Amino acid sequence: MRPIILKCPSCDGNLTIARLDCPDCKISIEGEFTPPALLKLTGAQLDFVEVFIKNRGVIREVERELGVSYPTVRARLDDVIAALGYSARSAPEASASDDRGSRRRAVLADLKDGKLTPDQALAALNESSKRDV
Repeated sequence: MRPIILKCPSCDGNLTIARLDCPDCKISIEGEFTPPALLKLTGAQLDFVEVFIKNRGVIREVERELGVSYPTVRARLDDVIAALGYSARSAPEASASDDRGSRRRAVLADLKDGKLTPDQALAALNESSKRDV
């Protein structure tokens, strides 16, 4: 079966679903049906959602499976939230300690990936704690 297309190949307008068929009993239902919001995501966004759900939303596991840092996972999640028509602000606001933790994890991930030297990571962690005081 082919994947569903949502944009007209001629004018790039939004397509509607006009007919549903049951392959078992051969019944057909015609009308105008709205596709679920998840079908409006790009292939890359759907792949991310699949990994996110498979890992039960545990960002550390998503990081590990995709081989990306915490900020990258958050950015991709924010992208999906926006694509579904929600504001990233509609998600619960992160507390200052969550923000400190995310910065700390990002620095440690960069250190692990060799993007920072131990001295640079230590300086970044110290600078981060000074800002939070």
